[in-house]
Amino acid sequence: MTNFIPIFPLQLVVFPGEHLNLHIFEPRYQQLITECYQAKKPFGIPVVIDKKIQDYGSLIHVQEIVKTYPNGEMDIKTTAEKVFRVLEVIPSVPEKLYSGAIVNYLPNDWEGSKSMMKTLIQRMRDFHARLQVEKQFYKSEEELTSFDIAHHSGLTLWQEYELLQLTSERQRQEYLKKHFEALPAIEEAQKIREKIQMNGHFRYTDGFEVK
Repeated sequence: MTNFIPIFPLQLVVFPGEHLNLHIFEPRYQQLITECYQAKKPFGIPVVIDKKIQDYGSLIHVQEIVKTYPNGEMDIKTTAEKVFRVLEVIPSVPEKLYSGAIVNYLPNDWEGSKSMMKTLIQRMRDFHARLQVEKQFYKSEEELTSFDIAHHSGLTLWQEYELLQLTSERQRQEYLKKHFEALPAIEEAQKIREKIQMNGHFRYTDGFEVK
């Protein structure tokens, strides 16, 4: 199934089921968020890497506009639903400040290995202990998926993007297993530590100029 969606390209990966808090300051995205929230319609966050919109991204629902500032800026809470592939970018949408895209949606097999997930969770915990950080999830370990732990495992943006494209839980588990077998060098630890601790905060992110 193909679909048109408004887009908010960002240099980050949002995984299905992830809660993302954003601070919106650009007028074009203030318009996008306001319209999507009022109409209860989703928008897309295609991933931007190396100043280029990539082929994949995530469908996002605005759960709450937490605060609106006098200058129109806003803090919002969102949730990612599923992964899409961009078929065509529409740089200019008639009578709108924002851009859009024609997309289709990837299938997803959520059936993974429970024993593998336990191993991945333990390796993630060991990794966090090494970095002296603590991550609390708002669900039981039995409910966690590979997407839940991906942002907290020291993946680069490219690695997160590769993981996003995998359409089965077992593939994603294998990807993370190989990653933990080759953990980043200790000199990268501080950067990773800061990234893990950022999750849950309202992010100030510049939108990408679609041309």
